[in-house]
Amino acid sequence: MAARDLTRQIVVISAFCFMIIAAMVGTGLFGGTPVQDLQDGALDEDGSYLAPASPAFSIWSVIYIGLFAYTVWQALPRQRGSERQRALGWLIAGTMALNGLWLVIAQFGSLAMTVLSIIVLLAVLGVTFHRTVIEPADGWADRLLVDGVTGLHLGWVTLATVANITAWLTSIAPPEWADAADLWGVIVLIVVGVVGLGIEAASRWRLAPALALAWGLSWLAVARLTGDPSSAAIGVTALIVAGLILAAGVLGTVLRVATGVRNAEA
Repeated sequence: MAARDLTRQIVVISAFCFMIIAAMVGTGLFGGTPVQDLQDGALDEDGSYLAPASPAFSIWSVIYIGLFAYTVWQALPRQRGSERQRALGWLIAGTMALNGLWLVIAQFGSLAMTVLSIIVLLAVLGVTFHRTVIEPADGWADRLLVDGVTGLHLGWVTLATVANITAWLTSIAPPEWADAADLWGVIVLIVVGVVGLGIEAASRWRLAPALALAWGLSWLAVARLTGDPSSAAIGVTALIVAGLILAAGVLGTVLRVATGVRNAEA
């Protein structure tokens, strides 16, 4: 078991390194084309009606810093035999590898392949976050670096998946589809709201996914209300959905903490 535990720690470190190298290529740092310019600009903020404004993507810095901190923390000797890390370490490594793979595919593959890869990433993140709920955290560091960072990653990729699929559909759809963009955009955002509330309920009202979703939806609203393509209906709906998800996350977290305090005092 000790050898397998050490292997897990090394795999997590390797997955993080791959993800960061892929991210550097994706930003153009190593000579690659920046993500927003890939696929004929389909992934840029004006590439579709459900793409958030550029500042939204700064959340990746927070997620990457969190994953770096997790990678260092899980490599500590005391985490080697942790039952929780045995349950979650391989999954988190998988999310980082898939994150990097999406960037590689976006750089060298097709838009359709990016859709497939981000759907797989979303599925693995969903499984991983579900495991964080059923496997109790061991202290604040565990809760922050595993539950918190995975929750942010899941919340953001949930919206990014919608934006990615919309970008692909926009690239292959006939021009007349744009006439119904407002209607379909509002419908999709309502579905995103239901999914977001579902994630909150299933995670026993963890705040991190709600924060990431609300962040992305708010910048989506900014993009549609102030940029092109413009849509007041989509922008306002995005703000309403963001507010509902964030309110549910905050309220649920407050009630969960309060319940825990009462139980501790009883």
